[in-house]
Amino acid sequence: MHSTPQNVTDYPNNNTYFLVWNFKEQIPIEKIKSCFQRICALVINLNNSGLDRFPDSKASCVMGIGYEAWLKLDLPKPLPKELKPFEPVMGDKHIAVATKGDLHFHIRSDQKSLAYDMSSVISDTMKVIGDCVVEVQGFRYWDSRSILGFVDGTENPHGTDRDYFSVINEQDLDYRGGSYLFVQKYVHNLNAWKLLSVEEQEKVIGRSKEHDIEMDDDVKPQNSHIALANIGDDFKVVRDNMPFGNVATNEMGTYFICYTSTFSTVEKMLTNMFVGDPPGNYDRILDFSTAKTGTLFFVPSLDMLADFSG
Repeated sequence: MHSTPQNVTDYPNNNTYFLVWNFKEQIPIEKIKSCFQRICALVINLNNSGLDRFPDSKASCVMGIGYEAWLKLDLPKPLPKELKPFEPVMGDKHIAVATKGDLHFHIRSDQKSLAYDMSSVISDTMKVIGDCVVEVQGFRYWDSRSILGFVDGTENPHGTDRDYFSVINEQDLDYRGGSYLFVQKYVHNLNAWKLLSVEEQEKVIGRSKEHDIEMDDDVKPQNSHIALANIGDDFKVVRDNMPFGNVATNEMGTYFICYTSTFSTVEKMLTNMFVGDPPGNYDRILDFSTAKTGTLFFVPSLDMLADFSG
């Protein structure tokens, strides 16, 4: 059984690289497969080396594989039960867009130099067969806040619940130890956001800004982010969101990333946010945050990754 997961339950780190790569069309498939084998071995090596050399750095590299890449690489069939092309979620006003991604790398370390080196080694290998279509350098902002100023990830599960909600077990016995990975790059309209009073911002989020306390149900707006994005204690995901951006150009945002044992949980969350519950009652945060990407990947277990490495 392929049961040992990649580092999907690690807690958010101080420095993170998010990389999305697409295979080049003109590269022969055998060359892509050969390079993919080296990449799988490299991911395993980087994790082991980081743990041995810098045990306190909390370094890790997690690789996810997209639907089209899974087919192109002729990986095991049947596919993971919920691995498919992500389809846009269309609301009356906002859209959760769908974008192509063959491989996703989630690289973390408390040491910025180590995160950079790991990303550089991955990129040096990947550029032979692929193009990097997303590169986001995330950073920890104060006490795990987004650039909007509110704590991000308060509803994350802890302890053994992190494994329960993020790692496949009984849901798909052929892929035990794996996870579904969904990512979106959001860009915030900070100029519009800053025009709101703190009280108005709190109504958009559904929590107090200073102390991160959730509003009572009889006060919390039905279109607040908390009311729509959190779909119940039985339907959670492990988030590792990070802020990113360029101050001079004012392009600041949040890289939304979650690991889950069932992608249907994410689909329900996105429907609530973009379509609304009931329809039309969409997540008010979307008036200030635009999804620029949206891609589903599958994260194989470490055992399966070792098999892929040849």
